[in-house]
Amino acid sequence: MKIWKISIENIKSKPLYTFLSVFILSLSSILLLGIQQIKKSFEYQMEHNLGEIDLVIGAKGSPLQLVLASVLHLDNPTGNISYNEAKKISKNPLIESAVPISYGDNYKGFRIIGTTNTFAKFYNAQIEQGRSNEKPMEVVLGNAVAQQLHLKIGDTLISSHGLIENNIDVHSDKLTVVGILKPTQKVIDRLIITHLQSIWDVHNHDADHNDSHNHEHEHKDKDKEITSLLISFRSPAAFLTIPRKINQTTNMQAALPKFELDRLYKYTGVGFQTITAIAYLILAISGIIIFTSLYKMVKERSFDLAILRTYGASNFQLIKIVAYEGFTVALCAFGFGFLFVKIGFKLIFKMMNADDKMYMLQELPYQDLLTIGVSVFTITTTSILLAIYPILKMDISTILSNEK
Repeated sequence: MKIWKISIENIKSKPLYTFLSVFILSLSSILLLGIQQIKKSFEYQMEHNLGEIDLVIGAKGSPLQLVLASVLHLDNPTGNISYNEAKKISKNPLIESAVPISYGDNYKGFRIIGTTNTFAKFYNAQIEQGRSNEKPMEVVLGNAVAQQLHLKIGDTLISSHGLIENNIDVHSDKLTVVGILKPTQKVIDRLIITHLQSIWDVHNHDADHNDSHNHEHEHKDKDKEITSLLISFRSPAAFLTIPRKINQTTNMQAALPKFELDRLYKYTGVGFQTITAIAYLILAISGIIIFTSLYKMVKERSFDLAILRTYGASNFQLIKIVAYEGFTVALCAFGFGFLFVKIGFKLIFKMMNADDKMYMLQELPYQDLLTIGVSVFTITTTSILLAIYPILKMDISTILSNEK
């Protein structure tokens, strides 16, 4: 007797209950897996993309926006600051390194960052092919940029103004690829890195192309601007003095990336906990539905089960019929939920035209996947154990005599 075939026939015989069980359990799995993946991705970005960046200095505005724009490269900058003023701050003996960054252009949606060669050290990024950029109009590509755009050493790029891909406001100057970085699984994989002078040359050339060369050169030297300054401290004492001094005595603002992202995480943490609680509530409801479906099957088919007993089937074999049915539903539901999270998030990013943010999504660790899987199969096992009670108490003679 092939018990699993009987279980499959039982599943087919009640499509509504089967659909509800799979749907509710899948929904619970999707929420649990999805929220855990987002949470882990958020934690990964905070832990890995801060690197050695202790402080960000930029234009006045929202400190969180400044951090998101300058560290995670997810937002628009708050404005520009004077490069000369920024250099004065970097001379403080409590500061170990100060790396200027300037941006506002993109190539096919990937941000172009004007900076120094020290920038890559924040992310422990190393050259895989070619070399570092040594002069203006040379660029080094993050690994994901090179892979997705199929670029190689010697290729040339023409940047577009703004942080979103467009074919309208395109610069005339060409940038040449001289290096490609090794993959790091960090934000630098999605960046195009060039010399600070490249950014100034491109924008000043566009703005002042009718001016004389000497006037342009003089104008650039006087009014150089950057987007922000990324600072690494030499001593913890700097945390107590430098940010406050900058915020109080200059027209710039200083933001502590770890503090701002921790504060953001606390706000989003409430949402994570709420959705997780809802997911477990739905999981409990799905357990009730599975129990109802199995219990209904056992009660309605008590005569058939009694007949199977008379033909030599043991209680354990009858219990296996119920167990196979319950675990088949659970396996299908969890598998569907896993596939939805695996594929669905990528589709959502594409629908939102946020392909360049895809790097933020980290794979869910197997340990978390296993924990959620155990939760799903625990609730299913509980439903099965409750549903088999009538089998254990079955009185074959009474069932058969009543049926006659």
